[in-house]
Amino acid sequence: MLRLPSFRYLQPRSLAEAVRMKADAGPEGMFVAGGTDLYPNMKRRHQEPKVVISLMRIPELQALDGWNVGTCVTLTALSNLPTFQHSAVATAARLVSTPLLRNMGTLGGNLCLDTRCNYYNQSYEWRKSIDFCMKKDGAICWVAPSSPRCWAVSSSDVAPVMVAIGAEYRLMGPQGERIVPASRFYNNDGINYLTKQPDEILVEVRLPAPNGWDTVYHKLRRRGSFDFPVLGVAAWIKWEPGAGGRERIVQDARIVLGGVASYPQEVPEAAAALRGMTFGADSIAAAAEAAYRPSKPMDNTDFDLSWRKQMTRVYVRRALDELQRKS
Repeated sequence: MLRLPSFRYLQPRSLAEAVRMKADAGPEGMFVAGGTDLYPNMKRRHQEPKVVISLMRIPELQALDGWNVGTCVTLTALSNLPTFQHSAVATAARLVSTPLLRNMGTLGGNLCLDTRCNYYNQSYEWRKSIDFCMKKDGAICWVAPSSPRCWAVSSSDVAPVMVAIGAEYRLMGPQGERIVPASRFYNNDGINYLTKQPDEILVEVRLPAPNGWDTVYHKLRRRGSFDFPVLGVAAWIKWEPGAGGRERIVQDARIVLGGVASYPQEVPEAAAALRGMTFGADSIAAAAEAAYRPSKPMDNTDFDLSWRKQMTRVYVRRALDELQRKS
């Protein structure tokens, strides 16, 4: 049985108190919200904080103010909010894991989800038997042994949607507050996958109000629940009526892939294939092909990597077909 290591548990009641507690704990302290990612990682000795600072009793992190959402709102609550219930944000939240874990897991936790890999997400003894990997305690990436970097995969469902819609994140730390676009919150690096500093708290997500655009999210996984995505597709389209009033012209677009890189991967080539075009079968096929080319899944998660690459084309087309029907 995997057991948690010993640690001290703190429950601040304000952001200032949480930041102060983290400063006192130093590198041995970590923030936690729902804990559905951190605690299993602690059991496997991926992270071993001596001080765990819970964020769940800070009222500001539970707040909802128009299109601004506190990051300790649970995934279940987020998916059921009337404002977001029929949006891609709610769809992505609803597709995370299982109902029990969504009841505990939070928006902020999913946005900051640790990158995953078949060689990393194992018990300590299993990892020790292969001499560990670069992401934890080792010096080599077993996915690509000649690579100087870690290729662990971003497996968040909500993050690709946030990048696609152009959301902004509010962070608070010892140096004060800063606002970061979702697209600049993530690094394409399996180890240093966030631009957030360890002593910063992700406080709030600022969502853009719907204004002539729509978004969908599609997820590929082996089972209909529980599993992390081996491919996620978030498609964002802003359109305008064509000359005849019946056709839709794509004014702007964003296609973001999850589960194929160490960050939510925006594909500008796919957006370029749609922008300024009539939103129809030809432009959708061109965008799906453009998204397929730069998609480079690695052999570090479920399914054959070449098949997963093929599914990029299929799932981008499905996502865009759904948006076309909604238009």
